[in-house]
Parts: sequence; C-alpha cells; structure tokens
Amino acid sequence: MFRSLVISSSSIVLAACAATVTETVAEPVAVASIEQVWVSEGFESPEGAAEAPNGGYFISNVVGEGRDKDGNGYIAHIGPDGSIIEQHWAAKLDAPKGMAVLDGVLHATDIDSVVSFDIANGKRLGKVRIEGAQFLNDATEWGGSIYVSDSGDAAIYKIVDGAAELWLQDERLAGVNGLLGDGERMLVSTMTTGSLYSVTADGELTEIANGMENADGIGLVPGGGYLVSSWPGQIHYVGEDGAVTTLFDEPVSQNDLTVIGDAVIVPNWRQNTVTMWKVRR
Repeated sequence: MFRSLVISSSSIVLAACAATVTETVAEPVAVASIEQVWVSEGFESPEGAAEAPNGGYFISNVVGEGRDKDGNGYIAHIGPDGSIIEQHWAAKLDAPKGMAVLDGVLHATDIDSVVSFDIANGKRLGKVRIEGAQFLNDATEWGGSIYVSDSGDAAIYKIVDGAAELWLQDERLAGVNGLLGDGERMLVSTMTTGSLYSVTADGELTEIANGMENADGIGLVPGGGYLVSSWPGQIHYVGEDGAVTTLFDEPVSQNDLTVIGDAVIVPNWRQNTVTMWKVRR
C-alpha cells in the first residue's frame, strides 16, 4: 500500500498602503513529503541500515533486547527492492545497531564495541572495545574517521587507528542517538530532549530543533532540510529554520532512518520489517 503525505508551502505577498509600492516576500522552501514504496518482512528486531555496494542495504538485527550479550545478533543484506539476498551476511554479534561504511569496511556498533567487516564478503576484520561505553547506538563516517554515539553516557567516540577515544561528552547530549557527518559539521539527535544539533569539529553544539520524542535517525533532504525519525512511530521534516512538521505518525517503530539519494530506509524494530520511502518536494 502506498502512502503519500504532503504539506506544501504558499507564497506571501505584502502590499504597502501606497498603491505604487508593493513588497513581495520570497516564497518559503516547500516542506518535503514521503511516499511509501515497499515494506520488507523477515527480520528480527531490525535497528540500523547502511548502503551496500550493489545498491542494496545492510540491516542490523538485534534479535532480542538491546543490551543482551547473547551472540544472536546479525547483519542482513537486502536488495534495492527489499528482497533478502543473505539473511546472515554477518553473524554472531550481540545487539548490532548503527552502521557506517569507510574505505570498503562496514563498522557496526555492538553494545560496548565496534565490529568491522569487509563489505565485499562479510568477513570479520576486527573489533574495537570501548572501555566504559554503556549503550553504543549509531555510527557515521565523518572526515575520514568513524564516530559512534553512546546513548547511556551522553558521549560520542571517535575510532582512530583501531582504537577509540572520547571525542565529545556534554550534558546536552543526554540520550544521544543519531549521528550523521555532513561536510564541516556533524548532525546529532538526542532522545532525552528530542533535539537535532549541529556540531563543529571543535565540539561546539548548536540546536536546530527540539521536541521530537526519542529522536533517532537523521537524513539530509535533497533541496534542504532534514528527516528525523522518532522510534515510537514518527517521521519528521525539520526545516532549515528549525520548524518541525510530522510527516508520519502511527504505532510503527521508526528506528535508524537513513537517506540515500531520495530513498529513505527505516527499520521497524517491533514489527520486524524494513520500510522504504521516497522523499519528494
């Protein structure tokens, strides 16, 4: 079933009192819309998504609770149409969540470690344990390095030369979740205040928006603005001015939203599905 949720902008024209003077205010950028394309089934507590080499996607499967070290977690490989190419592309993880690709290597967070795999064949390459990490969540590539969020400790770690170092810790990042490298800044979402932040390389935080319950994944919208998922069941559009418009609100888990081109990939934890949307203007 297809859903189309659209909110469009309108032009505003202000006429001065004098008949000979008219001022026109520029038309604001249209709010994005999303249209559901497919829903794929057969997953087990899916949480994260990343782009695969063939135009498909990697999907992390927690298989149980997010803190359980049980060895049941795995990463699936699916095609561009959502069909499962390889269910257990990489296996014997605990609770894999966020993923990021750098130089042909897929890095996945796994509670207190970051595990790496060759994207060509799923071969496990290594593991970096982060001492003191409580709940590693999302991951992103930024400036040639991998960064991961620790939702339990308001912290972001950087992986350098096979080791982890604390990059940023701030009380404003309580419940930090989504990360997305974007040029000279990193975009960061938090669950506690439902905020979207822009962070500089020096760690300076600027809040773009807030109030999005349990904010999770972040995606850049072609033409401007952002998509932010709230895992209880919402997908929001955030304008460059910080205005938040909710595009989808149903009791369907919206986890680590990932935007690739105009495709929006969202794992649905409780439903054991993955949904693909198209973003439109």
